[in-house]
Amino acid sequence: MTLTVALNSARSSLMAAGTQASAISRNIAGAMQDGYSRKNVLLSTMPGNGIYVAGIQRATSAGLFNSVLKATSTSSSQDTLYNGLQKIAAATVDDPELDQSPAAKLAVLKSALQQYATAPDNVTLAQAAVTAANAVAASLNEATDTVQSVRADADADLAASVETINQLLAQFETANTAVVKGTITGSDITDYLDLRDNILSKLSQEVGITVATRANNDMVIYTDSGVTLFEKSARSVTFEPTYGYNAATVGNAVYIDGVPVNGASAVMPVHSGRLAGLASLRDDATVSYQNQLDEIARGLIEAFAESDQSGSALPDVPGLFTYPGAPAIPASGAISAGLAGTIAVSAAVDQAAGGDPSRLRDGGISGGAAYVYNTTGNAGFSDRLQQLADGMAAARAFDPAALGKPNANLIDFAGSSVSWLESQRQSASNESTYSQTLLERSAEALSNVNGVNMEDEMSYMLQVERTFSASSKLIATVDDMLKQLLAAVG
Repeated sequence: MTLTVALNSARSSLMAAGTQASAISRNIAGAMQDGYSRKNVLLSTMPGNGIYVAGIQRATSAGLFNSVLKATSTSSSQDTLYNGLQKIAAATVDDPELDQSPAAKLAVLKSALQQYATAPDNVTLAQAAVTAANAVAASLNEATDTVQSVRADADADLAASVETINQLLAQFETANTAVVKGTITGSDITDYLDLRDNILSKLSQEVGITVATRANNDMVIYTDSGVTLFEKSARSVTFEPTYGYNAATVGNAVYIDGVPVNGASAVMPVHSGRLAGLASLRDDATVSYQNQLDEIARGLIEAFAESDQSGSALPDVPGLFTYPGAPAIPASGAISAGLAGTIAVSAAVDQAAGGDPSRLRDGGISGGAAYVYNTTGNAGFSDRLQQLADGMAAARAFDPAALGKPNANLIDFAGSSVSWLESQRQSASNESTYSQTLLERSAEALSNVNGVNMEDEMSYMLQVERTFSASSKLIATVDDMLKQLLAAVG
């Protein structure tokens, strides 16, 4: 080996060691940064002798990263659904021992009617039965308000999620452009790749995504249902929020590049991410629970309705419980949207509203003399009260679309509603826990691949220092030999 070759070899080794030291310094500085991937220097041998830096590569695993994206989306959707159901359960069911649910209030009403039937002349028991009825109506009114409030909140959160998605797609477009340009020019793009992955991680929280990498590291993003979110440029994600919700309100769909991705019109609905969780909460879970509340209200009006006692074949009319559509009785076999929010105790029996609680015993609450059961005015008349208690215990048909027991008495149907809500909440909780565990395991596996280990980096640094020292000594030795050679020639 000539002195010139030795000098060039040492010089190239020294330059490579400098680049390696720089990469190690970047790794140490980025060790605590979210989304940072370890950088490795790629070395190649030059023709003859010496080495050169062929490029800088980041440690990564596409398979593990895709697993993290999927787990993040699933966890986000289940968390969102669970939190919404938790709000409803806390407001309408609460601790079962506190008897706050409509089912518990119905049981109290039935007990009050039975007690009143044992002493139909007792005004205090009459008022207690009306008070229990007011509590039932209030629980249904409040439950409806809670459900619609959760729906409205979900709608507002959908708008916020859409805004976040658009912002992230705009950021991704900038990062992706830098990656493509850097790939074409051969510059270091590892930091831009980290930035792009970090944006994808945030995006996966909002909507389930899959990605594909094309020539020059150009990336395409699809929703988990196949709708294009990004290809060369960001697609427009739009949503028109609805201000104010009632049981009949149908929320608007989210559109990606003009394609609806949630709601009844969606042909390619997204399956995961916060967007999917919010849509499911707003359009499915809360709607089903509202249907159950409305069916309870319809059953109450039906069970306490008064029938014609004069033989004139007059239609049944609301009795203890009424609603804005009176004197008609809500039709069975069809869910009356929002009925639970408007049901009320008739003022005719409510002492606080100037009514007479004894009409609960006698009849004629809203239909006049033809609907009076106690025609003789007997203070000990209990037949009507026992009939009402038996009516609460009688099986009746409920709309199967409400997802409660299709044939049950009022209390059992209300109990099945509580069970349904708890089942939905528990299912969402279990799915959320599983998804979170899967996410943690996937993230840990990915970190083992692309994370920075400080002990390893310090060990690499020592190796680079030794290489640097050896190259420096070789250069110094060649320098001395050249000086001696020049001196001998001179």
